[in-house]
Amino acid sequence: MASKRIADVFLLAENRLLRESLVRLLAKKGDLRIVGAQSYSAGVHEDIVAAHPEIIVLDSSGLGNSKASLICNLRACLPDVRVVMVDMDPDEATFLKAVREGVVGYVLKDASAIEVASTIRSVAAGEAVCPPSLSRVLFRAASCPVSAPPPHQWGAELGLSRREQQLVGLLRESFTNKEIATQLNLSEQTVKNHVHNILRKLGATDRITIVQRCEMERFRASGELAA
Repeated sequence: MASKRIADVFLLAENRLLRESLVRLLAKKGDLRIVGAQSYSAGVHEDIVAAHPEIIVLDSSGLGNSKASLICNLRACLPDVRVVMVDMDPDEATFLKAVREGVVGYVLKDASAIEVASTIRSVAAGEAVCPPSLSRVLFRAASCPVSAPPPHQWGAELGLSRREQQLVGLLRESFTNKEIATQLNLSEQTVKNHVHNILRKLGATDRITIVQRCEMERFRASGELAA
């Protein structure tokens, strides 16, 4: 008989009661393994990267301005990580913001323990999960796709091609390679090749640095930042 696949999970929650409850809940699941459980702190980014989880479970404070950037940074360091948010309100704007940040599992605060565990397990299996009441929001958003910023805004001054400039615009939105491939109708490998070429051209070490350098040049070109 084949052995059961185990997914590593890191819990990141400001609410200690929620954090401890999730630890107790998930520890009982044979296919989910807790590799860390912390509140938000200055060093938590390094701890999560070191644990290299497959799933990160966040509480509702994870969409605060500074914490949303944490999600972006973590996804840049761990491109394959999947993010689940729990203890959420059924607010459409908050839900879409979470999805744009890269969240693929969304659990409302009135969900049962069984529903929370089921969502995490489904996300670990490669699925995306949201409450049925919010599904229509995704369909509506998809029917009005967000276009990438004009190519010249993101890297033209640095010698990037028009296609590479499009990619930078999507990297700014924290799109994964797979999401970029879908948006631009490319293969995922082609996107990886483009990202590699951008890194080489800019002498950058990661996706965050790509965005920072392109934004810096945009500001310089517009006169908003002194050379």
